[in-house]
Amino acid sequence: MKYIRTNIGKPIEFLSCGHFVTDVPWTHSKRCLDSFEVIIGIEKCLYISQGEEKYEVNPGDVLVLLPGLVHEGYRPCKEGVSFFWFHFLTYESYDRLDEDALAKELDKLKNPDSPKSCSDIYLPLFYAPASIERANILFQQLQHIGMSNYYTRQAAHYISTLLLIELSDQMINHYQISPDKSQGDRNIAEIIEWIRIHALDDISLSDIAEHFTYNKNYLSRYFKKKTGYNLQEYINLMKISKAKDLLTRSSQSIQCIADKVGIHDEKYFMRLFKKYESMTPTEYRKAFYRIHLNNH
Repeated sequence: MKYIRTNIGKPIEFLSCGHFVTDVPWTHSKRCLDSFEVIIGIEKCLYISQGEEKYEVNPGDVLVLLPGLVHEGYRPCKEGVSFFWFHFLTYESYDRLDEDALAKELDKLKNPDSPKSCSDIYLPLFYAPASIERANILFQQLQHIGMSNYYTRQAAHYISTLLLIELSDQMINHYQISPDKSQGDRNIAEIIEWIRIHALDDISLSDIAEHFTYNKNYLSRYFKKKTGYNLQEYINLMKISKAKDLLTRSSQSIQCIADKVGIHDEKYFMRLFKKYESMTPTEYRKAFYRIHLNNH
């Protein structure tokens, strides 16, 4: 895997963004840009190459296209393919890193004092973040702000910078769950990943304890000690995160979205949403109503 590093001591310059969707088979055009482009897969598969590398961008994947490199579709995509995209410029130059160079960089961040003073971000050219919903929500906010009639563009510059920080931070956190972590930490990481994958199901503490062969009372205490979260609370937070993503990128009813995240009582879902977000699902949806659909 290849990576880029750049400094964000000054926010990036946001240029444009949108949500591409097509209802016919489609192939990405050939072009070479003078800006960066980030693509986040939403539905079906985007087939695109950059230089000599060919990528299949599936839902939840993130691809970074670099300025000065030719990219193009190398085979037709099916109807219904869709993805988020945004273009930006950096005020600082960027460096390309391989795995070894990245490892040396990130090892320095293990010092507890380093991350707070670090103003660099690290982005894989292609990867699948563990919590893509957080990135999707930030993108929806970026799209809303980008189309709002603000007197200044600074809001878009800052929210797009925050989106890149989120993508970078998720990669760094994944890297730091490495073989030198304790077995307990790796077990917690596996449980968190299992919850993420099954967050749309009707899962419970008992289900998780049974799957990982833990006593559920011990598991609950251990999870709280390691993460600071009650396990059921963490499950709820993951469900609400996925619900927020669905609310901002679909017109499905609240009942339908509640069902999709494994909460089949709409009133309970609404109470839970308001508990964590301090607003109703409908109020949240209305906060980010502006969308930009295009044919890229």
